[in-house]
Amino acid sequence: MTHDHRPFGRLLTAMVSPFRADGSLDVEGAARLATYLVDEQANDALVINGTTGESPTTSDGEKEQLIRAVVEAVGDRAKVVAGVGTNDTRHTIELAASAEKAGAHGLLVVTPYYNKPPQAGLVKHFTAVADESGLPILVYDIPHRTGTAIATETLARLAEHPRIVGVKDAKGDLTATSWVTKRTDLAIYSGDDAMTLPLLAVGGVGLVGTSTHLSGTRAKQMIDAYESGAIDIALDLHHQLLPIFTGVFRCPGTTLVKAAMNLRGLPAGPVRPPLIDATDAEIAQLREDSAAAGLPL
Repeated sequence: MTHDHRPFGRLLTAMVSPFRADGSLDVEGAARLATYLVDEQANDALVINGTTGESPTTSDGEKEQLIRAVVEAVGDRAKVVAGVGTNDTRHTIELAASAEKAGAHGLLVVTPYYNKPPQAGLVKHFTAVADESGLPILVYDIPHRTGTAIATETLARLAEHPRIVGVKDAKGDLTATSWVTKRTDLAIYSGDDAMTLPLLAVGGVGLVGTSTHLSGTRAKQMIDAYESGAIDIALDLHHQLLPIFTGVFRCPGTTLVKAAMNLRGLPAGPVRPPLIDATDAEIAQLREDSAAAGLPL
């Protein structure tokens, strides 16, 4: 099955979900933040309702509200990819239908977590979602969070489905990714900011980032430089951005990204329990990491 080489562009950000001070959903803030990410941080697409968007603690209704708000704000100039993955195939299909109805352009479907299905179960899960939806799907492979890696053979089987078009790859295994790019035409997006350049070297096409709330423009320049053959420029940008690529994950990425957005006067607000907001010490370290990357807060 032949897929679009880069179905969602080069750069996507997994957007945080803004909340008000009382913890309620800030729909207007989501539209404003999405506009900033597309118009000022060079994103080709946004992932809404991913883990960075605190999907474990938002209701199905809130998820639909977020998708509608972001589609209305930026859907004419960027693609909106809805995170719909759960560890229940039926619920994932329901969320996929809701996202499609709300105007999403694609779906991000994470490996079912905690219940650790076998590889045959993963094939059934992802295929069932793809069969029921009309939207293109990115499979999200992040075994250190889900407890289950998606095997190369499984990805090769999934690539045969016309609507399974790519992978958000946070596996941290360049050899396995190399086999996927050799055996399939799936679009491989880095799911780990600091692994973007290495993944490009083995056939990746872009990044679904977290630190890109801050570093999007320069991360996009890094990808563009690599693709144009300016490897030295790409490597220099990679080195420049390493402090924020890695620093934003000193504690849960959502926590530090929200702290950064709040410092910049952009909509973010608090996190929802069981996450907790960044401490003064964590914010001081975030400022240090951002400044080291040339992105002072």
